[in-house]
Amino acid sequence: MSGFKQIFKRSVIQLTGRPIYWVAMFVLPLFLMLMLTNMMESGLPDKVPAAIVDKDGTALSREITQNLGSLQMVDLVDQSNSYTEARHKMQEGKIFGFFMIPENFEQDLLSGKGPTITFYTNMTYFVPASLLFKSFKTTALMSKAGIMLNVAETAGLSQDEVVPMMQPVNIVSRGLGNPGLNYAIYLCNSFVPCVFQLMIMLMVCFSLGEEIKYGTSPKLMQLAGGNVCKALVAKILPQTIGWWVMILFMQSWLYFWQGYPMHGSWWWFTISELMYVVACQCMAVFFFGVLPNLRFSLSVCSLLGILSFSLAAFSFPVESMYGAIAIFSWLMPIRYNFLIYIDQALNGIDIWYSRWWYVAYIAYMLLPFTMMWNIKKNFEKPVYIP
Repeated sequence: MSGFKQIFKRSVIQLTGRPIYWVAMFVLPLFLMLMLTNMMESGLPDKVPAAIVDKDGTALSREITQNLGSLQMVDLVDQSNSYTEARHKMQEGKIFGFFMIPENFEQDLLSGKGPTITFYTNMTYFVPASLLFKSFKTTALMSKAGIMLNVAETAGLSQDEVVPMMQPVNIVSRGLGNPGLNYAIYLCNSFVPCVFQLMIMLMVCFSLGEEIKYGTSPKLMQLAGGNVCKALVAKILPQTIGWWVMILFMQSWLYFWQGYPMHGSWWWFTISELMYVVACQCMAVFFFGVLPNLRFSLSVCSLLGILSFSLAAFSFPVESMYGAIAIFSWLMPIRYNFLIYIDQALNGIDIWYSRWWYVAYIAYMLLPFTMMWNIKKNFEKPVYIP
């Protein structure tokens, strides 16, 4: 135990004495957490800048423009004279989309020629463009329905007769788990833990790679009495404690101060967060065991950590991915953290249905044992490759 304490104390001194650890473990996660929750404070973006291109100029087109501008998601900041002018403004980033009413729209509509309403959105900005697309589509459909209703009433039909013909089935939409459709509840609880995974893996590989780079790993093994498991646990444990503090602060910030919903068990969710930190660290130790080099291991962790934002299926379901890509979604700990969050926080289902995600955490914790032999060999005889 004396060797364990010496390694632990040595690791604490390294953590507190290097600014890179403070920045990576505390400053960056806190900044991202506060920035995201502040940006998403309203829950859903509203008043997305858009433009209208009205080539008709009739009472009907002005009514459509008025209806579009009254929607919560749309802010008609410009009324362009042509498609080209509106397109240039969208490319410059002044607007996220525009709604175009063609020439002779009212005349063609009343004569039965079926004019076409066109709208464009800049999907480079996925969330605001998607909301704008939804508002544009709603306006177009409601305008069509309103005109059909007026024509039918003019022909002598009553409103009670026309409405069932236009909408034979009434649709009631209920958002389970997130009835307010609050984007912050969904995005902050997925992107922040994914950043934690990236930084946790980078810090583990950085701290272990430094031992080989500066040739201090033999002293580490000497203090551990030749036991590589003792050396790794004592070396990484101070980081684990620091990340546990940060992950619990994240949980308190999101669910207590921000008031995000928690419909499941606080106990099981907290265990998930603590196991998630250890699983990410063990994954990093495994990568370091495969590539016991500072630069190589950091590169692998960076690549997989960045790809996890897409592969974890936060915004694109695994079922819709190509099979060869979908496999990688199940290789990173963030995927299981995300599934437990959906099960426990949003849906509040029994822990029995999330049991396999906890088993996956345990599997990650066992991964380093497959590479202990290689880590021990490189620690005892370090060879640094720039």
